[in-house]
Amino acid sequence: MLIGLLTAVAASICYGTGSVLQAVGSRRSARREAAAEAAGQVTGRGGPSLASTAKAATTWEFVVGTVLDFIGFGLGALAARMLPLFLSQTVISANLVITAVLSVRMLGIRLTRAEWTSIGVVCSALVLLASAAGPEGSGHAAPGTHGWLLAVALVLMAGGTLLVRLLGARAAILAGLLSGLGFGALGVGVRILDGVDPFDLGTLVTDPALYAILVAGIGGMYLHTVALQIGSVNGATAALVVGETVLPGMIGVWWLGDTSRAGFGWLAVLGFALAVAGAVAVAWFGNPAAHGTPPPPEDPPSRDPAAAPRAAESPALR
Repeated sequence: MLIGLLTAVAASICYGTGSVLQAVGSRRSARREAAAEAAGQVTGRGGPSLASTAKAATTWEFVVGTVLDFIGFGLGALAARMLPLFLSQTVISANLVITAVLSVRMLGIRLTRAEWTSIGVVCSALVLLASAAGPEGSGHAAPGTHGWLLAVALVLMAGGTLLVRLLGARAAILAGLLSGLGFGALGVGVRILDGVDPFDLGTLVTDPALYAILVAGIGGMYLHTVALQIGSVNGATAALVVGETVLPGMIGVWWLGDTSRAGFGWLAVLGFALAVAGAVAVAWFGNPAAHGTPPPPEDPPSRDPAAAPRAAESPALR
């Protein structure tokens, strides 16, 4: 249990640091593309195109952040096999705290008292969950479940990408939520993956869960990048937290046999509920509209590089 917790915490640190570095890279790219709309680099609804997202991914900050994400993925996969999903996914989702703290330094964001309070609630909830968690379940699932997981991952990622492109700049929280659902599906896939223990290459490469992991991981990273480009880094990350925590935690309890310590079920439920509520609160308070800030104008951005869009990174909008 202790090794699993330390692994999940390390994954959380990697993911949180990676998110902020990716946000820095995305916004650096946005400043360089001040005339992007005129050049056809954004959709008609204000969302980033595939080309502009690809350009954001070439900045050194984004590259380093992506490397940290891959390291976090590996650590998170180990944690998902050593801990109940409701615990491993929630601890990993605590990267929200790392993201928030680092965003103060690296993005010049000023967190409100409500945001700090919400972060405190998330941290307290993690302590409750760690205290209540029992042994993880077997991780065995019916063969048909593996196929359903792949189908759900495909629908979520393909449908989510289409919705985000249609909604444009209004889709930041939705993109964060969908990316979280993708990462949640990834966590479930890692847990039920066949051919790992004992290792059997033939079984591994023919398991639909392996391809569900790939689809959900790649799609989740793309949608998270979009969310960081068009919205609040803390709000997008908080929505991601909800997506990758709630559903996997329920699946772990209902189908994979995850349990709490005897007599501590109520504490696990309380901690889980507080963690989700705290994440939702950070998403709400991290939304500029929650501070009474009007949405950015829909006029095309200035062609003057010195007047590049600053709405996404201005501390006043936080």
